[in-house]
Amino acid sequence: MYSVSSVGHPPEKITSLQNPRVKHLVKLRDRRPRDEAGVFMVEGYRQIRRALEKDATLQELYFCPDWFLGENENALINQAEEAGALLIELSKDAFAKVAYRERPDGLLALAPQWKRSLDDLTLAEVPFLLVVEAIEKPGNLGTILRGADAAGCDGVIICDPVTDVFNPNVVRASTGVLFSVPLVVSESEQVHAWLKTKGIRTVATTPAAEKLYTDTDLCGPMAIIMGSEQYGLSDFWLNNADQPVRIPMAGQADSLNVAMATIITLFEAVRQRAS
Repeated sequence: MYSVSSVGHPPEKITSLQNPRVKHLVKLRDRRPRDEAGVFMVEGYRQIRRALEKDATLQELYFCPDWFLGENENALINQAEEAGALLIELSKDAFAKVAYRERPDGLLALAPQWKRSLDDLTLAEVPFLLVVEAIEKPGNLGTILRGADAAGCDGVIICDPVTDVFNPNVVRASTGVLFSVPLVVSESEQVHAWLKTKGIRTVATTPAAEKLYTDTDLCGPMAIIMGSEQYGLSDFWLNNADQPVRIPMAGQADSLNVAMATIITLFEAVRQRAS
């Protein structure tokens, strides 16, 4: 069981489904209450662990031992408290009400939202960036962030966003790398101008391109540009990118899921840049 806190008494325990804290957490599933409160939910052991590893601020940590899946939860709770999080224990029913997952693991934290500008990005000597435009599905955006982290991108720039980067499904699908991949939200025109000033070449993926992505030089300072699930890239990026490329499609499907297409293209760049 969780040990008595450092201040000498156990954390508050909530059992009522009508408790104001429980009601507040339920509201935070929606974007407007999240933005008004300036916070977002981080649910799950792995996601919270990665937040703490990156020294992200956790304002509150809600836990329920009845939902724990392993033996490491107590150590994580202690770590969160040492980092300044307010601990609150929930009953099994109360946690089930606030959890975003069908099968929760008994851990949910609140973290403050943040904003970064393009100039806040720290670029490598040979920059490698991912730019995504108008991604619609939170699960896809989270998976894209996970792929960008694995590929070693300097950052992910989200242009003209449709989905909220602090959506619980983004956090979940990213497995917590939302806290480790530098993330900027901006407008396409501003991003294009900024990339130009940095001398970063843009490679845009589109089924209409003649050149295959594998036949394209993906080394040097570069940003890969990916479009939305339904419409692909806007005319702005198709007309202004330095190099359009396509992924060959041999079957009946004319395109891939945007997250899958992003990861395929990123790791072709990784292969080329490594050799």
